[in-house]
Amino acid sequence: MGLTMNHSGSHKLDLFQTGDQGHITHLPVLLAESLSALMLRENGVYVDGTAGEGGHSQAILLSEPPVRSVLGIDRDRRSLATAQLRLAEFGSRFVPVSGNYSDMASLAEENGMSSVDGVLLDLGFSSRQVELPGYGLSFQTDEPLDMRYDPDGDITAEEIVNTYEERELGQLIRRYGEEPRGMSIARAIVKQRPVTTTGQLASLIESVVGRRPGQRVNPATKTFQALRIAVNDELTNVGQGLDAAVGLLATGGRLAVISYHSLEDRIIKSFFNREAATCVCPPSLPVCVCNQTPRLKIINRRVIKPSEAEVQTNPRSRSAKLRTAERI
Repeated sequence: MGLTMNHSGSHKLDLFQTGDQGHITHLPVLLAESLSALMLRENGVYVDGTAGEGGHSQAILLSEPPVRSVLGIDRDRRSLATAQLRLAEFGSRFVPVSGNYSDMASLAEENGMSSVDGVLLDLGFSSRQVELPGYGLSFQTDEPLDMRYDPDGDITAEEIVNTYEERELGQLIRRYGEEPRGMSIARAIVKQRPVTTTGQLASLIESVVGRRPGQRVNPATKTFQALRIAVNDELTNVGQGLDAAVGLLATGGRLAVISYHSLEDRIIKSFFNREAATCVCPPSLPVCVCNQTPRLKIINRRVIKPSEAEVQTNPRSRSAKLRTAERI
């Protein structure tokens, strides 16, 4: 087993092992737990809604019992091209599609899939997207402030930091980054405009927030998270993607979702609870009038987290949370 340590702030575990057939397999966080959660069926059809470079898809296609196919969706065509090369040996069993997982229902239909046996969403971003130039996601290097997964996306981080009003920018940083100094950071950004590179922004944030002796987490982490979420509309996609997944799942199909921060996890937990409830009427009503029909059964009420061994191997896996539900 080979190990690539990731010092970039990426959420996904860069762990590779050589399988029995000589395959080099990318093992993201909670891979074994995710495969177990999906309850893979022989000849089943699956969606990897955040395919990236194909790590999860490859593991599903190598698993027993053998599945029929995996629809691999990703907004980042650069990563998807790598997945296509990696998984070329599987032929038509791997179906790569450039797009947003929130549109998985229409993307599946376009590829002849009216229903599927499982959907996996790993909401982390990969080390490739941080370490390679062109994404503008890293505060370790100085490059243009972009942060788009899809290079054709509507807005860049540079546009946000240089056009939003101070109050709007501060609220964005506080809400999406859960950064208590959001308003102070926004004020400093407005004073220093134009802010055009990751290095310039990271340095500016550190001048506001400061850095404690021995502090390992970069002071810019929360602000960069906020901008990345806003640029890619990540929280909207989570809600829409979960709904699309449930609509696509066959009865008994599983939805497994890995999240990495509390904003995502709250959306997932709330969605699962709502879709598993027999009544969603306001508590003030004396009788149920909603006629709610549950669509999901929650498989694990308590989130599944990485083992101590995995956390020791890669401390950044510590924040991962897996939730699973089954279509009823």
